[in-house]
Amino acid sequence: MTKKVTLIVLDSVGVGELPDAKEYGDVGTNTLGNISKIVEGFSLPNLQKLGIGNIIEIKNVDSLENPMANYGKAMELSKGKDTVTGHWEISGLVLTQPLKTYPQGFPKEIIDEFESKIGRKILGNTVASGTVIIDELGEEHMRTGYPIVYTSADSVFQIAAHEEIIPLEELYKMCEIAREMLVGDKMVGRVIARPFLGSKKGDFKRTSNRHDYAVDPFGKTMLDYIKENNKSVMAVGKIEDIFNKKGITDAIHTKDNMDGVDKTLEYLKTDKEGLIFTNLVDFDMKYGHRSDPKGYADALMEFDKRLPEIMEALGEDDVLILTADHGCDPTDESTDHSREYTPLLVYGKNLKNNINLQIRNSFCDIGKTILDLLDIENSLNGESFKNQIIK
Repeated sequence: MTKKVTLIVLDSVGVGELPDAKEYGDVGTNTLGNISKIVEGFSLPNLQKLGIGNIIEIKNVDSLENPMANYGKAMELSKGKDTVTGHWEISGLVLTQPLKTYPQGFPKEIIDEFESKIGRKILGNTVASGTVIIDELGEEHMRTGYPIVYTSADSVFQIAAHEEIIPLEELYKMCEIAREMLVGDKMVGRVIARPFLGSKKGDFKRTSNRHDYAVDPFGKTMLDYIKENNKSVMAVGKIEDIFNKKGITDAIHTKDNMDGVDKTLEYLKTDKEGLIFTNLVDFDMKYGHRSDPKGYADALMEFDKRLPEIMEALGEDDVLILTADHGCDPTDESTDHSREYTPLLVYGKNLKNNINLQIRNSFCDIGKTILDLLDIENSLNGESFKNQIIK
């Protein structure tokens, strides 16, 4: 029986447009493939050994006759292309209606109520890139003390504030107020605190003190099953926020991708059995949304260099699964997420290898398989591929 599964979500590392990409304005997107075509010197030797080049064509990454892992790609069954939707589906929940978005900004009644409750005016209230809006409004924010509110193509209410103007605890309190407001027919998937520092336009930089305020998952997830069976669910990065702490036994937040790898390795060294669930957000947050293919490629290669450490840290009965939650193609015109297939690589020292897992009909297959590997009876959505990969 598998003792520990390490599930690493390479946030936004999509592998090509889904059949319904046109409905989302995402025709032609292919985050990983397109990056490989335009970034000189791009290579992923360790992911290549696992079989990433067997999933799609990637420039300078070969398809192997006998990769070390099992490989495939997964379709998103849920409506949407955001973080919460993707992670919830990986864990067994399918959203038939997308989470509410505000492409024109938030209506007057929401802003009026929010301003009343926080006791001050706000700036912004528009769809914007977080780095752009703090550059545009940061100085005015410092003069007035008004927080910057903005949204994106995702279901988010984001509040940016300079840490020396609005202290973190006060910013977090504002987020809690917004979270309590934005429920029912006004619900957003996440309220996000976006603190930053700097002294003037061109100098502002977001800090690592981001905090997400999600909503409870609407049903029983893979995490709940694991916790109920007295096993550990160890959340690394923003996983705890995405699930609003539900089904999680241990959690640690991270500063960046490499810190996420370090924390994952620390959990791997413990004797706890169950699931390590890691999100590596830099690909999406720092490079996808900022349309920076070179930065994205460098981050992928940086992760690739750390992959042998993770594989070596696995016990004989451990399993490693690499996947993503959506795309965010830095080579297209949009700065938003893209509706893409996600990669699927499954490796274990005692698993078969070189099994083509084909196209999975839902991300749910991942959660279903994890529960089966951990020998947990369940009625989760999805189709397990455990029997294809065990010896």
